[in-house]
Amino acid sequence: MDKFRMIFQFLQSNQESFMTGICGIMALASAQMYSAFDFNCPCLPRYNLAYGLGILLVPPFILFLLGFVLNNNVSMLAEEWRRPQGQRGKDRAVLRYMFCSMAQRAMIAPVVWVSVTLLDGKCITCAFCTSVPVETLGNASHPGLSQGEMKRVLARIPCKEIYDGQELITNEVAVRYLRCISQALGWCFVLLMTTLAFLVRSLRPCFTQAAFLKSRYWSHYIDIERKLFDETCAEHARSFAKVCIQQFFEGMSTDLAAAHCHSPRKAPADAGEAAEKLLGITDQGTMNTALKSWHRCKPPLHLHPPALPSGNGWAGEGQPPPRPPEPRRETAAYYSRV
Repeated sequence: MDKFRMIFQFLQSNQESFMTGICGIMALASAQMYSAFDFNCPCLPRYNLAYGLGILLVPPFILFLLGFVLNNNVSMLAEEWRRPQGQRGKDRAVLRYMFCSMAQRAMIAPVVWVSVTLLDGKCITCAFCTSVPVETLGNASHPGLSQGEMKRVLARIPCKEIYDGQELITNEVAVRYLRCISQALGWCFVLLMTTLAFLVRSLRPCFTQAAFLKSRYWSHYIDIERKLFDETCAEHARSFAKVCIQQFFEGMSTDLAAAHCHSPRKAPADAGEAAEKLLGITDQGTMNTALKSWHRCKPPLHLHPPALPSGNGWAGEGQPPPRPPEPRRETAAYYSRV
């Protein structure tokens, strides 16, 4: 049990690196899922577009939501956003920073899925096979085909085994054309995401360094404050349970001693230490009131500093050094006699 507790504490202390690793694993898993996915285009004019775009966009949305679900800071962000104002104001910039940090990690797996899907080309081929320019790539003067029949024939391009429009356009030509467009879109998407990531990670702190440092500091503060509050509550609950159980057994011992005319045993030495950790909260109603007060009115972020800044520097800078205290008259008279 201690080993699992140590592992849990290690993951909590390295939560940012742990979440980055989780997002990387999700990205690799998304690529592996796509390679193992059995893509079956319906080859029907009404369903090809919906099926192709659904495979391209729905799994990334699910992976994006899953990235938020696996992030422990989502509940902290929601709690900070929905809590009452109280004595502590809410900084929208800090909330935006926390949300953007979580969104950046959650976007890794969806970006990988979309990139792999576009570079593979099956979804675009299935979705837009009815839009192939037959006038340029095929035989547009093929007799006996209406517009609806031509779309029905073109919708079977992804299904090579049932395609029967070789006289209209060759299956290989249409597939190569659509796959080329899909791969071009895929590489453009990869370039766009890489450029955006570079701008967000590198250039944003340069233009708003003070605001960036402030938002990052207070986001860390909120995270650390919540962890310390949970640890304090857990320690208080442990001490509360320990004292409650000890009082129960002491009462049972007193009753048994009174029934059998034995002297009751002394309370253990650590009972006083556990009672001191309760901090004066010794009943359920008081504890519930304290928890409600913490939620409704958190203490203000105003500590008492030892000195206030003065001028361009801290208090005391630029001032002449203090003069040494003058000796007492009795001491001076004593030394004069000596």
